[in-house]
Amino acid sequence: MILVTGGAGYIGSHTCKILSSCGHESVVIDNLSTGHKSAVKWSPLVIGDIADETLVKSIINQYQIDAVIHFAANAYVSESIWNPRKYYENNVLASINLLHAIVDSGVKHFVFSSSCATYGIPQEIPITESQLCQPINPYGESKLVIEKALKWYGEAYGFNWIALRYFNASGAEPSNEIGENHIPETHLIPLAIFTALGKQPFFNIYGNTYPTKDGTAIRDYIHVLDLAMAHVLAVDYLLQGNESKILNLGIGEGYSVYDVIKATEEVSNRTIKTKIVNRREGDPPVLIASPDQAKECLNWSPQFNNLQSIIETAWNWHLRH
Repeated sequence: MILVTGGAGYIGSHTCKILSSCGHESVVIDNLSTGHKSAVKWSPLVIGDIADETLVKSIINQYQIDAVIHFAANAYVSESIWNPRKYYENNVLASINLLHAIVDSGVKHFVFSSSCATYGIPQEIPITESQLCQPINPYGESKLVIEKALKWYGEAYGFNWIALRYFNASGAEPSNEIGENHIPETHLIPLAIFTALGKQPFFNIYGNTYPTKDGTAIRDYIHVLDLAMAHVLAVDYLLQGNESKILNLGIGEGYSVYDVIKATEEVSNRTIKTKIVNRREGDPPVLIASPDQAKECLNWSPQFNNLQSIIETAWNWHLRH
Protein backbone atom coordinates (compact mmCIF):
# COMPACT_ATOMS: atom_id res chain seq x y z
CA MET A 1 0.00 0.00 0.00
CA ILE A 2 1.30 3.44 -1.00
CA LEU A 3 0.63 6.64 0.96
CA VAL A 4 0.26 9.62 -1.39
CA THR A 5 0.52 13.01 0.28
CA GLY A 6 -1.19 15.77 -1.68
CA GLY A 7 -3.04 13.17 -3.72
CA ALA A 8 -5.98 15.52 -4.31
CA GLY A 9 -3.72 17.84 -6.29
CA TYR A 10 -2.86 17.98 -9.97
CA ILE A 11 0.10 15.61 -10.18
CA GLY A 12 -0.90 13.58 -7.14
CA SER A 13 -4.33 12.67 -8.50
CA HIS A 14 -2.88 11.61 -11.86
CA THR A 15 -0.31 9.49 -10.02
CA CYS A 16 -3.04 7.75 -8.04
CA LYS A 17 -4.72 6.79 -11.30
CA ILE A 18 -1.49 5.33 -12.68
CA LEU A 19 -0.79 3.54 -9.41
CA SER A 20 -4.21 1.90 -9.67
CA SER A 21 -3.75 0.93 -13.31
CA CYS A 22 -0.38 -0.65 -12.41
CA GLY A 23 -1.88 -2.76 -9.63
CA HIS A 24 -0.83 -0.67 -6.62
CA GLU A 25 -3.26 0.24 -3.86
CA SER A 26 -2.94 3.72 -2.39
CA VAL A 27 -4.38 6.02 0.25
CA VAL A 28 -4.34 9.82 0.04
CA ILE A 29 -3.72 12.37 2.78
CA ASP A 30 -4.55 15.94 1.76
CA ASN A 31 -5.69 19.01 3.68
CA LEU A 32 -7.56 20.23 0.55
CA SER A 33 -5.98 23.69 0.83
CA THR A 34 -5.22 23.56 -2.89
CA GLY A 35 -6.37 20.07 -3.91
CA HIS A 36 -9.85 18.95 -4.88
CA LYS A 37 -11.83 16.19 -3.18
CA SER A 38 -13.42 15.35 -6.54
CA ALA A 39 -9.99 14.43 -7.96
CA VAL A 40 -9.53 11.55 -5.49
CA LYS A 41 -11.14 8.75 -7.48
CA TRP A 42 -8.82 5.76 -7.03
CA SER A 43 -7.95 5.86 -3.32
CA PRO A 44 -9.52 6.43 0.07
CA LEU A 45 -9.02 10.03 1.23
CA VAL A 46 -7.92 11.11 4.68
CA ILE A 47 -8.45 14.86 5.12
CA GLY A 48 -5.63 16.10 7.28
CA ASP A 49 -2.19 17.65 7.39
CA ILE A 50 1.14 15.90 6.91
CA ALA A 51 2.53 17.98 9.79
CA ASP A 52 0.32 15.95 12.15
CA GLU A 53 2.71 13.12 13.03
CA THR A 54 0.11 11.26 15.08
CA LEU A 55 -2.33 11.23 12.16
CA VAL A 56 0.33 10.11 9.67
CA LYS A 57 1.46 7.30 11.98
CA SER A 58 -2.13 6.12 12.37
CA ILE A 59 -2.58 6.02 8.58
CA ILE A 60 0.67 4.10 8.15
CA ASN A 61 -0.42 1.59 10.77
CA GLN A 62 -4.03 1.25 9.58
CA TYR A 63 -3.18 0.80 5.89
CA GLN A 64 0.14 -1.04 6.38
CA ILE A 65 2.04 1.45 4.23
CA ASP A 66 5.08 0.16 2.32
CA ALA A 67 6.12 3.41 0.60
CA VAL A 68 5.31 7.11 0.58
CA ILE A 69 5.02 9.43 -2.43
CA HIS A 70 5.24 12.99 -1.13
CA PHE A 71 3.59 15.72 -3.23
CA ALA A 72 2.04 17.93 -0.54
CA ALA A 73 3.60 21.41 -0.82
CA ASN A 74 3.04 24.98 -1.90
CA ALA A 75 4.39 25.61 -5.37
CA TYR A 76 4.12 29.25 -6.47
CA VAL A 77 7.58 30.70 -7.13
CA SER A 78 6.53 34.36 -6.99
CA GLU A 79 4.52 33.80 -3.79
CA SER A 80 7.53 32.17 -2.16
CA ILE A 81 9.55 35.36 -2.68
CA TRP A 82 7.10 37.65 -0.90
CA ASN A 83 5.94 35.05 1.64
CA PRO A 84 8.94 32.76 2.36
CA ARG A 85 7.58 31.95 5.82
CA LYS A 86 4.73 29.99 4.24
CA TYR A 87 7.17 27.92 2.18
CA TYR A 88 9.51 27.10 5.03
CA GLU A 89 6.55 26.19 7.23
CA ASN A 90 4.61 24.07 4.70
CA ASN A 91 7.36 22.69 2.46
CA VAL A 92 10.16 22.27 5.00
CA LEU A 93 8.80 21.94 8.54
CA ALA A 94 5.75 19.88 7.56
CA SER A 95 7.90 17.60 5.38
CA ILE A 96 10.32 17.05 8.28
CA ASN A 97 7.38 16.07 10.48
CA LEU A 98 6.29 13.63 7.77
CA LEU A 99 9.80 12.15 7.67
CA HIS A 100 9.76 11.71 11.42
CA ALA A 101 6.45 9.87 11.22
CA ILE A 102 7.63 7.46 8.53
CA VAL A 103 10.98 6.85 10.24
CA ASP A 104 9.26 6.13 13.55
CA SER A 105 6.80 3.82 11.76
CA GLY A 106 9.48 1.85 9.93
CA VAL A 107 8.55 2.82 6.35
CA LYS A 108 11.62 2.22 4.19
CA HIS A 109 10.77 3.76 0.79
CA PHE A 110 10.16 7.43 -0.03
CA VAL A 111 9.58 9.23 -3.35
CA PHE A 112 9.88 13.00 -3.15
CA SER A 113 8.30 15.52 -5.50
CA SER A 114 11.20 17.93 -6.05
CA SER A 115 11.74 20.56 -8.72
CA CYS A 116 14.11 21.99 -11.29
CA ALA A 117 13.87 25.17 -9.18
CA THR A 118 16.61 23.61 -7.05
CA TYR A 119 19.13 24.47 -9.78
CA GLY A 120 18.53 28.22 -9.91
CA ILE A 121 20.31 29.68 -12.97
CA PRO A 122 21.82 26.60 -14.65
CA GLN A 123 25.46 26.63 -15.69
CA GLU A 124 24.82 24.39 -18.72
CA ILE A 125 21.88 23.36 -20.88
CA PRO A 126 20.57 20.69 -20.81
CA ILE A 127 20.67 20.44 -17.03
CA THR A 128 22.15 17.28 -15.54
CA GLU A 129 21.71 16.11 -11.97
CA SER A 130 25.39 16.78 -11.23
CA GLN A 131 25.05 20.53 -11.72
CA LEU A 132 25.51 22.77 -8.70
CA CYS A 133 22.23 23.73 -7.04
CA GLN A 134 21.91 27.42 -6.22
CA PRO A 135 18.17 28.21 -5.91
CA ILE A 136 17.11 31.79 -6.62
CA ASN A 137 13.77 31.62 -4.81
CA PRO A 138 12.49 30.18 -1.52
CA TYR A 139 10.39 27.57 -3.32
CA GLY A 140 13.48 26.00 -4.89
CA GLU A 141 15.36 26.33 -1.61
CA SER A 142 12.59 24.54 0.27
CA LYS A 143 12.81 21.58 -2.08
CA LEU A 144 16.60 21.44 -1.82
CA VAL A 145 16.45 21.46 1.98
CA ILE A 146 14.33 18.30 1.94
CA GLU A 147 16.60 16.63 -0.61
CA LYS A 148 19.52 17.21 1.75
CA ALA A 149 17.51 15.93 4.71
CA LEU A 150 16.66 12.77 2.76
CA LYS A 151 20.36 12.05 2.24
CA TRP A 152 21.15 12.21 5.96
CA TYR A 153 17.93 10.62 7.18
CA GLY A 154 18.27 7.78 4.68
CA GLU A 155 21.81 6.99 5.83
CA ALA A 156 20.98 7.29 9.53
CA TYR A 157 17.63 5.52 9.60
CA GLY A 158 18.01 2.96 6.83
CA PHE A 159 15.51 3.88 4.15
CA ASN A 160 15.92 4.45 0.43
CA TRP A 161 14.50 7.39 -1.48
CA ILE A 162 14.23 9.08 -4.86
CA ALA A 163 13.92 12.84 -5.39
CA LEU A 164 12.33 13.61 -8.75
CA ARG A 165 13.27 17.06 -10.03
CA TYR A 166 10.67 17.74 -12.62
CA PHE A 167 10.32 20.52 -15.05
CA ASN A 168 7.04 22.09 -16.25
CA ALA A 169 4.14 19.74 -15.56
CA SER A 170 1.48 20.10 -18.24
CA GLY A 171 -1.48 18.44 -19.91
CA ALA A 172 -4.37 16.38 -18.61
CA GLU A 173 -5.58 12.80 -18.42
CA PRO A 174 -6.85 12.08 -21.99
CA SER A 175 -10.24 10.67 -20.91
CA ASN A 176 -10.92 14.04 -19.21
CA GLU A 177 -11.62 12.52 -15.79
CA ILE A 178 -9.09 14.81 -14.13
CA GLY A 179 -6.95 17.72 -15.24
CA GLU A 180 -5.18 20.89 -14.15
CA ASN A 181 -7.35 23.03 -11.89
CA HIS A 182 -5.31 25.48 -9.82
CA ILE A 183 -6.77 28.44 -7.96
CA PRO A 184 -5.14 30.78 -8.79
CA GLU A 185 -3.80 29.43 -12.07
CA THR A 186 -0.25 30.52 -12.85
CA HIS A 187 0.92 27.88 -15.33
CA LEU A 188 1.56 29.01 -18.87
CA ILE A 189 -0.35 26.43 -20.92
CA PRO A 190 -3.69 26.68 -19.06
CA LEU A 191 -3.42 30.49 -19.09
CA ALA A 192 -2.92 30.41 -22.87
CA ILE A 193 -5.96 28.13 -23.11
CA PHE A 194 -8.02 30.48 -20.91
CA THR A 195 -7.21 33.31 -23.34
CA ALA A 196 -8.17 31.18 -26.33
CA LEU A 197 -11.47 30.35 -24.60
CA GLY A 198 -12.18 34.03 -23.96
CA LYS A 199 -11.93 33.69 -20.17
CA GLN A 200 -9.37 36.50 -20.08
CA PRO A 201 -8.75 39.25 -22.67
CA PHE A 202 -4.96 38.95 -22.92
CA PHE A 203 -2.21 36.47 -22.30
CA ASN A 204 0.52 38.14 -20.28
CA ILE A 205 4.06 37.50 -21.48
CA TYR A 206 6.37 38.08 -18.53
CA GLY A 207 9.33 39.65 -20.30
CA ASN A 208 10.53 39.51 -23.91
CA THR A 209 14.17 40.49 -23.38
CA TYR A 210 15.61 37.20 -22.18
CA PRO A 211 18.77 35.98 -23.97
CA THR A 212 16.77 33.41 -25.98
CA LYS A 213 15.78 32.91 -29.62
CA ASP A 214 12.71 35.18 -29.37
CA GLY A 215 13.32 37.00 -26.08
CA THR A 216 10.88 34.91 -24.04
CA ALA A 217 11.66 32.31 -21.40
CA ILE A 218 12.23 28.72 -22.53
CA ARG A 219 10.95 25.73 -20.58
CA ASP A 220 10.84 21.95 -20.82
CA TYR A 221 7.18 20.84 -20.72
CA ILE A 222 6.40 17.32 -19.54
CA HIS A 223 2.99 15.67 -19.58
CA VAL A 224 1.48 14.99 -16.17
CA LEU A 225 0.88 11.30 -17.00
CA ASP A 226 4.55 10.87 -17.88
CA LEU A 227 5.39 12.42 -14.52
CA ALA A 228 2.90 10.12 -12.81
CA MET A 229 4.36 7.02 -14.45
CA ALA A 230 7.85 8.04 -13.33
CA HIS A 231 6.63 8.17 -9.72
CA VAL A 232 5.16 4.69 -10.00
CA LEU A 233 8.35 3.35 -11.55
CA ALA A 234 10.32 5.07 -8.76
CA VAL A 235 8.25 3.20 -6.15
CA ASP A 236 8.92 -0.09 -7.93
CA TYR A 237 12.64 0.77 -8.15
CA LEU A 238 12.82 1.38 -4.41
CA LEU A 239 10.76 -1.67 -3.48
CA GLN A 240 13.34 -3.76 -5.36
CA GLY A 241 16.01 -2.48 -2.94
CA ASN A 242 17.85 -0.14 -5.30
CA GLU A 243 19.96 2.78 -4.10
CA SER A 244 18.72 6.30 -3.47
CA LYS A 245 18.81 8.73 -6.40
CA ILE A 246 18.08 12.26 -7.58
CA LEU A 247 16.58 12.25 -11.07
CA ASN A 248 15.43 14.89 -13.57
CA LEU A 249 12.07 14.49 -15.27
CA GLY A 250 11.61 16.34 -18.55
CA ILE A 251 11.45 15.53 -22.25
CA GLY A 252 14.78 17.22 -23.02
CA GLU A 253 13.28 19.81 -25.38
CA GLY A 254 12.81 23.52 -24.74
CA TYR A 255 9.91 25.67 -25.93
CA SER A 256 9.59 29.44 -25.63
CA VAL A 257 6.49 31.31 -24.51
CA TYR A 258 5.82 32.21 -28.14
CA ASP A 259 6.15 28.53 -29.09
CA VAL A 260 3.44 27.70 -26.56
CA ILE A 261 1.17 30.48 -27.83
CA LYS A 262 1.57 29.33 -31.44
CA ALA A 263 0.93 25.68 -30.58
CA THR A 264 -2.14 26.59 -28.51
CA GLU A 265 -3.50 28.67 -31.41
CA GLU A 266 -3.01 25.71 -33.75
CA VAL A 267 -4.68 23.22 -31.39
CA SER A 268 -7.61 25.52 -30.57
CA ASN A 269 -7.93 27.14 -34.01
CA ARG A 270 -8.27 30.46 -32.19
CA THR A 271 -6.19 33.63 -31.92
CA ILE A 272 -4.52 34.50 -28.63
CA LYS A 273 -4.03 38.19 -27.87
CA THR A 274 -0.87 38.91 -25.90
CA LYS A 275 0.48 41.69 -23.72
CA ILE A 276 4.10 42.19 -22.65
CA VAL A 277 4.49 42.81 -18.92
CA ASN A 278 7.46 42.93 -16.56
CA ARG A 279 9.49 39.83 -15.82
CA ARG A 280 8.61 37.86 -12.74
CA GLU A 281 11.27 37.81 -10.08
CA GLY A 282 12.92 34.42 -9.75
CA ASP A 283 12.39 33.24 -13.36
CA PRO A 284 15.51 31.80 -15.08
CA PRO A 285 15.78 32.38 -18.87
CA VAL A 286 16.12 28.72 -19.87
CA LEU A 287 15.34 25.42 -18.11
CA ILE A 288 15.75 22.22 -20.13
CA ALA A 289 16.27 18.81 -18.56
CA SER A 290 18.65 16.04 -19.34
CA PRO A 291 16.36 13.07 -18.56
CA ASP A 292 18.95 10.39 -19.39
CA GLN A 293 19.42 9.13 -15.83
CA ALA A 294 15.68 8.70 -15.26
CA LYS A 295 15.38 6.78 -18.50
CA GLU A 296 18.27 4.50 -17.52
CA CYS A 297 17.43 3.94 -13.83
CA LEU A 298 13.65 3.66 -14.11
CA ASN A 299 13.35 2.34 -17.66
CA TRP A 300 11.13 5.36 -18.21
CA SER A 301 10.35 7.15 -21.44
CA PRO A 302 7.92 10.05 -21.98
CA GLN A 303 4.95 9.04 -24.11
CA PHE A 304 3.95 12.65 -24.84
CA ASN A 305 7.18 13.83 -26.40
CA ASN A 306 6.17 17.04 -28.15
CA LEU A 307 4.45 20.27 -27.17
CA GLN A 308 1.39 19.91 -29.40
CA SER A 309 0.40 16.50 -28.02
CA ILE A 310 0.66 17.88 -24.48
CA ILE A 311 -1.44 20.95 -25.25
CA GLU A 312 -4.12 18.89 -27.01
CA THR A 313 -4.91 16.97 -23.81
CA ALA A 314 -5.02 20.19 -21.77
CA TRP A 315 -7.25 21.90 -24.37
CA ASN A 316 -9.70 19.01 -24.44
CA TRP A 317 -9.96 18.94 -20.64
CA HIS A 318 -10.48 22.70 -20.26
CA LEU A 319 -12.97 22.72 -23.12
CA ARG A 320 -15.12 20.22 -21.21
CA HIS A 321 -14.68 21.69 -17.73
